[in-house]
Amino acid sequence: MAGREAAKNILRTQRIELPSWAFGNSGTRFKVFAQQGVPRDPFEKIADAARVHAHTGVAPSVALHIPWDEVDDYAVLGRAAQDAGISLGTINANVFQDDDYRLGSVTNPDPAVRRKALDHLFACVDVMDQTGSRDLKLWFSDGTNYPGQDDIRARQDRLSEALSAVYERLSADQRLILEYKLFEPAFYTTDVPDWGTSYAHCLRLGERAQVCVDTGHHAPGTNIEFIVAFLLREGKLGAFDFNSRFYADDDLIVGAADPFQLFRILFEVMNAGGLAPDSGIAFMLDQCHNIEPKIPGQIRSVMNVQEATAKVLLVDTDALAAAQAAGDVLGANGVLMDAYNTDVRPLLAELREEMGLDPDPMAAYARSGYADEIVSARVGGQAAGWGA
Repeated sequence: MAGREAAKNILRTQRIELPSWAFGNSGTRFKVFAQQGVPRDPFEKIADAARVHAHTGVAPSVALHIPWDEVDDYAVLGRAAQDAGISLGTINANVFQDDDYRLGSVTNPDPAVRRKALDHLFACVDVMDQTGSRDLKLWFSDGTNYPGQDDIRARQDRLSEALSAVYERLSADQRLILEYKLFEPAFYTTDVPDWGTSYAHCLRLGERAQVCVDTGHHAPGTNIEFIVAFLLREGKLGAFDFNSRFYADDDLIVGAADPFQLFRILFEVMNAGGLAPDSGIAFMLDQCHNIEPKIPGQIRSVMNVQEATAKVLLVDTDALAAAQAAGDVLGANGVLMDAYNTDVRPLLAELREEMGLDPDPMAAYARSGYADEIVSARVGGQAAGWGA
């Protein structure tokens, strides 16, 4: 158990990366509800991400999605981020929105389509070279909808070939982060459906290939903390995508309806030393705010991760170990529950004041007037987002 000051020191160094796409118009497969004041380009997304960091103090980087965030000069974009007080982070590839990818991207039976997808992945590495980003995060919608549609083993061969080519293209200080998703949009077979598939491919690739655990990409009832503990033990947990799974997808605010799950996951991270700044684990949000305002949605998400982390740091690990060794089932569970039931909001408010921030980020944003500013300033042009 970390003491109060030790806990604050760890929380002070916590870093949570924001997704650029969370600030645009996005939502479910059925409908995207447009909002006023959303960004029209990557530069305005950076401005909004910087606003979240200004109120939370722990979100100093923003992940980019290519081609959604393509610009002519990434050095200019990087300077804009630096001027706003943040940096450019993970580069996310997009091989799921082109008509050519109807039957898959890197696993498509057509070699020409596979080549097109691979060229895009190489282009994303080129972007990394320009932005100084460490991680390339890959998620594939590839799969099949009908039995017999394609050769399942052959698709794994094609996937392996593409991943190997990308891995070889990376520099020594860059990583490949492979995400997985249980289903959707491929409803019969998904080519990277679970952590085991991602882990197997990353294991084959090498040390700089790591698994991304998206907290929304699992079947109901899945014990995500077991997956986290296993990957930590194997040194293969590279990143989190934090969110909540209530759309049969992953787009609601992390901890929205099951904050205890988030606590359990972060306990396993803490227990394996994963909260240390040099752990190599990237803590990212991956959310789409459809009916809630974008910037407050991101602020609340960061706060939820902070609160779960603070509670984890209050777990009396010595007492827990003693209860576990003694076979004291209820005693061990009680140690976790005592920490979880602690109100850590005063601790976090105190920490924010020490960092020169308002103790209530949500209220501070509401008072800032920024929401009204962007509504009036961002009239005209094409709002960022995707249709449904």
